Amino acid sequence: MNLKEHHIHKIDPLLEEALMNARGDEKMRVIMTLGDDNKLRNNQNVLNLQPADFPSPTAYRQALIEQRKHQISQVLGDTIQELQKISLIMHGGTMSRVLVVEGSATDILRSLELSGVNHVSLDQLIGLLEIAPDEAVNHFAELYIKILGIELDQKTKKIIYQASKQYILNYQKRYNRLRVLGMSQYQYVNLDDIYTEVQCLQPDDISNFESVTALEKNYRQNGSSRLTNEKSARQDGIKIANQYAHLMILGQPGAGKSTFLRKIGLEALKGKSGQIQGEIIPVLLELKQFTTDKVDIYDILQQEFVSCQLPLAKEFTNQVLRQGKLLLLLDGLDEVPNTNFELVIDKIQDFVKQYKQNTFIISCRTAAYRQKFNNFKEFIIADFDDQQIQQFINNWFYSEVDKKLGTAQKCWNKIKSEEATKELARTPLLLTFLCLEYDESQNLPKKRATLYSNALDILLRRWAAEKRLPNEPISQIIDIDLEKIMLAEIAYHNFVVNKLFFSQKEVLNQIQNFLASNDNAPKNLDAGKLLDAMTIEQGILVERARDVFSFSHLTLQEYLTAQYIYDHGLIEKLVAEHLIDKRWKEVFLLVAGVMGGGADELLSLMEKEALKYINTPKLQALLNWAEQVTVGSQGDYKPVGKRAVAIANAYANAYAYAYAYANAYANANAIANANANAYAIAYAYAYAYAYAYANAYANAYANANAIAIAKAITESIKYIEEVEKLKIYNQNLNLTALLTELKTIKDTIPDRNQPKKAHQDFAKNLIETLLQGFNLTPEMVNLSEEEIKAIDNYLYANYLMIQCKEAAVRVSREKWEKIEDRMLLPLSN
Repeated sequence: MNLKEHHIHKIDPLLEEALMNARGDEKMRVIMTLGDDNKLRNNQNVLNLQPADFPSPTAYRQALIEQRKHQISQVLGDTIQELQKISLIMHGGTMSRVLVVEGSATDILRSLELSGVNHVSLDQLIGLLEIAPDEAVNHFAELYIKILGIELDQKTKKIIYQASKQYILNYQKRYNRLRVLGMSQYQYVNLDDIYTEVQCLQPDDISNFESVTALEKNYRQNGSSRLTNEKSARQDGIKIANQYAHLMILGQPGAGKSTFLRKIGLEALKGKSGQIQGEIIPVLLELKQFTTDKVDIYDILQQEFVSCQLPLAKEFTNQVLRQGKLLLLLDGLDEVPNTNFELVIDKIQDFVKQYKQNTFIISCRTAAYRQKFNNFKEFIIADFDDQQIQQFINNWFYSEVDKKLGTAQKCWNKIKSEEATKELARTPLLLTFLCLEYDESQNLPKKRATLYSNALDILLRRWAAEKRLPNEPISQIIDIDLEKIMLAEIAYHNFVVNKLFFSQKEVLNQIQNFLASNDNAPKNLDAGKLLDAMTIEQGILVERARDVFSFSHLTLQEYLTAQYIYDHGLIEKLVAEHLIDKRWKEVFLLVAGVMGGGADELLSLMEKEALKYINTPKLQALLNWAEQVTVGSQGDYKPVGKRAVAIANAYANAYAYAYAYANAYANANAIANANANAYAIAYAYAYAYAYAYANAYANAYANANAIAIAKAITESIKYIEEVEKLKIYNQNLNLTALLTELKTIKDTIPDRNQPKKAHQDFAKNLIETLLQGFNLTPEMVNLSEEEIKAIDNYLYANYLMIQCKEAAVRVSREKWEKIEDRMLLPLSN
């Protein structure tokens, strides 16, 4: 638990140590002194009692006692009530300044905030939750005795068993308790409870690219929003730890390096039941502790055993090293203070060389790893895949209540529903943040801009601060708000030219230009030093290959790009140049989310730009038809929703007509995208099944066979029955008659023995029947490639407009209702 200076002033050293190492729910009993004696005596309500005022000395003494009780009651009463509100149990009377108090470590710590609590000392700890399993204790003690290799009396052996238990408990207290970023300072989780199997990649496979162009090409071919390349097969981290005696574990900030090393030590302590093989004694050293020029690894090891009162600690240290039975976990090579970094590296290398028969595992951030270690096998911790994300979430929501409610599955469904959010979840640090967000409200923030802003804040501010690194923090180099502005500029200018990867030279030039153009930026700031600090400490910019950088997540680049656009008044430029560019979709949504004053301007500009795509007579006629066949219909839906269904239907018929008459075999992907967009706007109002309908047509007329045609008719009937039930269309259409006709036609489908022309003629007759039934003419749906593309763009723009409205924090109800009323109407309306 974290103690502040004003807490320490109130407690004795024993309680300080106990609180620092305690879990929040660990029970404690303390002796608490309330109030200040001088204040009690100088209370303004105290009467000046004189012996002469009383009939006897006994009466005088009793009066003094009563007065003292009254003083204590007045001054301490509020404090005692506050203690009771904290749910502390008080033993003894409540009129004494000295109380014996019992409660959780969290409650004891909260009591130190009360002004009436003057001093607290440790009485005893009650019911410690840590348990050292007998199997683990026996394994450690027996191994300790075996490594010593000398005759021991029974008394010494008993001490070894007792001290072994303490060693295991100490390791659990230090390294099985995780203070999770974002939790209150009183909260911890057990590493074993949330640990997710680590997967590793070999560095040569992930960074072996000869240029920025090669990385860009790989990303495009990858076809996802992931910026990492994984050519090699993933390897299980624990298996790697068992396979290599000298291992260097690399990873980005928050990738889980420290957690992995802690887990290895915990497994080694379990003995035969653990996942780490061999008879070895684990010791974990956090390298950030080397803040002075005294770097004596041997002495630190010995003190680890001495501190638990293990007998013959010096002899054991010599033997465990000589026999190669030590597992030394060196965590955070990048966290060694700069002032003696080279010294620490040299000392570690010398120690490894001297005792090379032992097992050494070192962790370091990828960007900080410049010093190669001889004979160390290097691996990089891979991003979480979907299975690991689910495992982590299941581990997080493990309580019986959560299991009954299915909380883990609900959280996973929410995360995977947005591809960009799922990409954040591939980093354990940010997945932890997402779980905390979901745990707090059983949901994630509805506005993605809010979610990504919070994630960026985790990386920029809170992560490095909570790591308590001894090096100069980046906040001492550059103001964090200024850094965010700089990152937004870098993100925008690279996104505009479709660059997700950039060379070191490029990013250094961008940093230098930003600093040079800002008179309030720090003077004489070295761009290289700043880039190193950002990549090593924060992990927002990461080095993907030698001197090739990118943002750690595409989502963060898109969010910063959106922030730059809003900050620099580039909304009109965004809409004019990128409205129908699918690559900019997420940026549009995030721009809507960061516009704190309201997204009305963005939506108005999008509406105006979208109208440019429907300026031909045929497209205007289709929009006019959609209005004519839906206006005044009985369905309890907004008019724009009804028009959306109608246009999606016309769109499907246009494709069907093209296949049936012109053999316009368009690219399959283009068809799929167009149909998806037509369906999407209808689906935004939850009214139609036009997507399946359109795809069925495409298949029927492309293949012209009985099965495909039958499926197309079935989908048509299903669609018509659905819209009839929803009452989308008005009385201008007689869909009941059309249904009857379709069911009759279905019974006359040519069999497979008929020639292909018979099937094609049947298909043409079917499309004519459908067109007549929906009051459409062949001329209306006989669209050119340009017109199909135009209506595709128009529908996409309208759907994006709806999404931006939902992504915005604030939208004028009056203005949106007017936009919605005009949506999907011909220009004449």
